[in-house]
This record gives sequence, C-alpha cells and structure tokens, in this order.
Amino acid sequence: MKFFFRYITLFVSFSSIAQTFTNPILSGAYPDPSICEVEGNFYLVNSSFEYFPGLPIHKSKDLVNWELIGYGLDREDQCNGTNNLVDVQSNGGIHAPTIRYHEGIFYIITTNIYSPVKGPTQFINFIITAEDPAGSWSEPHIIEGAPGIDPDLFFDDDGKVWFVGTHDKGDKNANGIGELWVQELDLTKWQLKGERTSVWTGACGGCCLEGPHMYKREGTYYLMAAEGGTSFNHAVMIAASDKITGPYDSNPRNPILTSRHLSKDNWVHSTGHADLVNVPDGRWFMVALGKRGDEQRESNMGRETHLIPISWEKAIVRWQQVSDNEWAPVTYDFPVGAPQTGKVERINPMPFMQTRQYQKDAFNDNFDESKLNLEWNFRRVPQVNTFSLAARSGHLRLYAKPEVIENRVQASLMGFRQRESDFEYTASIYYQPKKEGEEAGMSLFQKDNNYINFTLIKEQGLMVLKVILKDPKEEPKILRQEILSNYEGEIMLKVISKDHQYQYQYSLDQGREYITLMSSKGDLILSHRTGSYTGAYLGLYATGNGKSTKAFMDVDWVFYQGFPRS
Repeated sequence: MKFFFRYITLFVSFSSIAQTFTNPILSGAYPDPSICEVEGNFYLVNSSFEYFPGLPIHKSKDLVNWELIGYGLDREDQCNGTNNLVDVQSNGGIHAPTIRYHEGIFYIITTNIYSPVKGPTQFINFIITAEDPAGSWSEPHIIEGAPGIDPDLFFDDDGKVWFVGTHDKGDKNANGIGELWVQELDLTKWQLKGERTSVWTGACGGCCLEGPHMYKREGTYYLMAAEGGTSFNHAVMIAASDKITGPYDSNPRNPILTSRHLSKDNWVHSTGHADLVNVPDGRWFMVALGKRGDEQRESNMGRETHLIPISWEKAIVRWQQVSDNEWAPVTYDFPVGAPQTGKVERINPMPFMQTRQYQKDAFNDNFDESKLNLEWNFRRVPQVNTFSLAARSGHLRLYAKPEVIENRVQASLMGFRQRESDFEYTASIYYQPKKEGEEAGMSLFQKDNNYINFTLIKEQGLMVLKVILKDPKEEPKILRQEILSNYEGEIMLKVISKDHQYQYQYSLDQGREYITLMSSKGDLILSHRTGSYTGAYLGLYATGNGKSTKAFMDVDWVFYQGFPRS
C-alpha cells in the first residue's frame, strides 16, 4: 500500500528570507566541485570516489537551485578494465573532476585512484565527453604518461588545449601533490605532446598542492589550487602569469578563501578546493567545498558544495627595475573571495534578482518509474541482478547476495545522501526469508568499516530485528535485538536523528503505531572524522551472510525528511 506523506509539502519550499540563499547549495556528500556555464545554464560536477554511478552532474539557471541530471560514469563498461570501479578500495575511485565546454562538446577530466590487491597504486587520469551533459558520456579516454591527481583541462584562445596536473615536487614523473605542471594535449589522439613544464609550487611551497584550475582573463593566465590539506587548514591559492608556461607570481594576498583563520567552532570549516565561473553579465562566483560543524565540529554530511561571490582587485606581486634609478611595480588583478566578509557565509544575497531558493529537504521514492531514481548510489559497480523495478509492480526488489559489507566487495547495498544532521528516514518493506542467516533492511553507511544496520535476520526459525554497529576500530556489534513473534512479512522501519541521538523504530501495522526498539547517543558515528573523504548515506541492504541465497526484499516506498539545524 502506498503511503501519503504528511511532510511532502516541505519537499520544495521557498527560502524563509526573500532574495537570499542559504549555503551549502548542494547539501550532502558533494565535494570538490567544478563548474562551467553554457548559454545561461550552469553545470556542476563533483567527486564520487568509490560510488556508482560516478561523477554526479547538476544543472542550474541561477547558481543556487540545482537539479541532478545524470552521471558521467553510469555504465559498467566505463568502469572496468584499467578504469576499475568494480573492486575499488575505500577512499579510492574518482577524485576531483573538472567540467569544461568547448565548441559543442562537454568534457570531464578526472583521476581514478585504484590500488590493486597486489602491486602499486594506479593513478589513472582520463577524459570523458558528451554533447548533452545529462548523458550519455563516452568511454574513458585514458591519458598515458600523466602523473598526479585532480587534473584540469584548459582551452586557450589560440586553439591549443592544455593538461594541468600535479606531481611530486622536483619529480616530474612521480605521483604526488607538491607541484603543478602544464603540457599541451592532443584531443584527436588523447595524448600529451611537447614538453612538460613545472609551473608552480603554490603559495606555501608545495604543501598538499592539489585541485588546480587554469583561467584566462583579459590576457592574463591564472592558476588556482588548493593547499593545506582537506581539513581545518584547507585554503584556496592563486597565481598569475603572462604566459601559460609561467613563471607564475603568487597573489601576495593569498589565500583568497579559507576558514583556517576562524575558530574551529565556525559553522563551516575546511573550506577550499574551488572553481570559478564567469556569469553572462560579467560577474564572477566561486564554488568551494566546506564541512558543516556543530558542537563537535563535524557532521555526517562530509564535504558539501558552497557558493561564494567574487570581486577582482589589483595587487603588486613584485617590483622590477626599469632603469638604473627606477623601479616599477608588477601588478595583476586577482579574485577576492567573499569581498565583504572574507569567508563562506551561511546566508547570502541571491546571485540573480527575481529568483528564490527552493529547499529540497525531503526525498520520496515510490518506485513507480521504470528507471531507478538518480539519487540512488551503490558502493562500487553493483553485481548483475542486484535489484529490479519490474519484478513487482510499484516496488523495488533488492536481491540478497552472499557478500557482506566489506572493503572491495560488491554487496547488495544502495543508498542516497544524508543531507541534514537531523532527519527521519522510513522504509516500508516486505521480507520473508527462508534460510538461516538471511538478512535485510535498512543500512546507514559511510564506509565499508563504518555503518549501522537496522535489519531483520532469520535465526533458529525466528525473525529477529537487530541494530548492528560497525565502528572503524571495532568488529560489528549488536546494540539491540528483539524477536518479532507476530511478524507476518510486512514491516516499516524508521530511524530518527534528533538532539544528537538516533531512535530506531518499527511498525507492524502499516504505520498506525511505531515501537521504539532503542535510542542511542552520538549521531556522528558516520561522520567525516572517521578518516574518510565521503559523507553518510541512508539506504537498503540485503545479504545471505556468506551463503548463497535466493532471498529478496521488496520495498514499497522510502521517505526521508531533513531538518536543518540553526
């Protein structure tokens, strides 16, 4: 039976303050944003690491309201072989993409970091292309001989195309993030050509220099990058040159965006890894990642995308001698991030007049469509026949697999991004396993070693409802379990996050009454502080716990409602 949601009117609501918007503009795990503008439309891509589909692509008309339109990597043939996302390790996979548009073609360039079970880690830099950013995108064009991570693609006015990359400081062939390099790229052969030139070690001399982007404004080349690591010391630095191959002069006012000078209790921290966009009316804006914090300086959402206004101001980079007795300043215009306050603000003026921000605070899926909603992701490319939308009309059928949640494993696990610290997440399911040890239900997960399973397990012929916690430092442990003596196959599971607690509830009468199985303190068990790059997901899970199985779980609907904290 379908469920009519009392919260559905909150799914799209006007911002409470007219003519302002609230950061982040993409809530949930959307790090390392890159942006481009085409004919008044803005397109944004983010890192996806080991998740599939990979490279989420959003579209916007106003830089504030974004629609998820597709993925750059949504086919298995794009993600196997050399470009492996099938058994990729945790915190591996797709890092820091760049999206650009040139002469009718969209380009995404990025890195897949893959560590085989045996052998050295591989840094696979590749490009995919599309005429429509919603897809479909091409197979990956791997750029051989390109070390490092976080590559950028730059189209110059003279028709040349340049690869901007990273390598270890002083070693042009070593993978690393201490120095930036440029080299011309042949897009007909997908090969580097000419000489590679090391151009910049950053404003701090090579400390975690990554995420480069190249721009050209009024004849000047600008090289922008992140430094300081992706935590509290994260920052955006920039340099300028009259030639693309340098030498580059660092902006003396670097960093142009950071939160390192603010209290760690600031509402957002670790801001950095940015990209710039020039809107049609001539103004500039920046998208950058940042992590929301609360009293414990973290959130389960990890690194999210924020929007920052930009102005340009002239700065003296050095003095040069023009005669025996005369010195003249060398000056460049440089971008200034958030010129009025110098930091990422929670509330900001709307970039365009006569527009409002719509808050997408909820996600509802009744599984009535023929294709899976774009919000759903898997950890790694899923196995064949992991799910079906046709096996039972109006339901998602999730097939149990022998695999459990482990590193490099394709478990029967799927989810969507947690967007707020406080939330309600409910699923209406039908599950009637036949074998001992078969398990299915909810999973709240961040990594293969960091999850909470709220699941039904068949044990000694009985149905047992369990809350199982996997902390990165411990083996999975049962927090609470209860035999459901009157279980007949249908159940609603609900998790509520409120006041820094999780409540685990269930209903056996189609939601008329919910029973609280347990409450637990500490809502940051899935937070970014556990040592990962990604945020938490809310999802569904089914397994035979190591044994072959024909079990499945039918999901009638899921509903998520987020409640932003002040």
